[in-house]
Amino acid sequence: MARPLIALPGRRKPGRLIADFPASLGATDIDLYFADYARGVYAAGGLPVHLPFDADPHDYTGRFDGVLLPGGADVDPSLYGGATMAAEFVTEPARDRLEMGLLDLAVIDSLPVLGICRGLQLINVHGGGTLHQDIPPHAHFDKPPSAVIHGVNFDPASRMAEVYGSTRAVNSLHHQTIDRLAEGFVASGRADDDDAVEAIEATDRPWLAVQWHPEMMDSRDVDPIFAWLVQACRR
Repeated sequence: MARPLIALPGRRKPGRLIADFPASLGATDIDLYFADYARGVYAAGGLPVHLPFDADPHDYTGRFDGVLLPGGADVDPSLYGGATMAAEFVTEPARDRLEMGLLDLAVIDSLPVLGICRGLQLINVHGGGTLHQDIPPHAHFDKPPSAVIHGVNFDPASRMAEVYGSTRAVNSLHHQTIDRLAEGFVASGRADDDDAVEAIEATDRPWLAVQWHPEMMDSRDVDPIFAWLVQACRR
C-alpha cells in the first residue's frame, strides 16, 4: 500500500541566524523543519512532504492525504482579537497565513489533520476560538524536551481515549493555552495538575490536536497519534 502524503509546513528564518552559515548569505531565506515530526510520520507509514512558504495553499488542492501542523512561534493575536503581545514573544504572520490556508484546504478536501502544540492553538483560532497568551508555568524550556512534566486525562468517550487510553504522561514546551474553545470542537484531554486543555478534537471531521510534543517524548515506539494520522489518511 502506498504511503499517504502528509503536508508538513515549517518555519522561515534569515540565513544570518544559522550558525556556521556564510556571512554573504545572511539575507537568504532558509526554510527550517524539525526532523522529529517527519520521522514520526514516516515511522507510522506515511510520507511527509515539507512545504515551501511561497506556494498558495490552494495550489495543493487534491494533492495530499492529510495535514500535520507542528509547533513553533505564537499565533498572531490579531487573528483572535487578542491584545498586542510583548516584543519578546515572536509571531510569524507569513506562517499563520500558510497554515490557515492549509486548514481551509483540509476542509475543502476532507483531509485528516493533526495539530501539535502551536498546531493545536492555530486549529482553535481557525475555528473561532481564543488563547491565553502567556502561562509561564507551562514553559519548561529549561529541561530536556522529553522530560515528563504532568499527565493528561482523556474523556473516555473521545477519539483521544481510543488513541491513548485513559491517561498519558507528557512534556510541556509551550507558554500559551486554549482560552475559549472553538465551536465544533470538544476538549478531550486535560492536564492532571491545573486542568488546562491539552487535547481537542473536531466533532464533525477527523481533526485531532495535542498541546504537548509527542514527537519529542523518549520512546522507541511510534507514538499512537502519528499512527492515528496515517490510518485516518488511508481511510
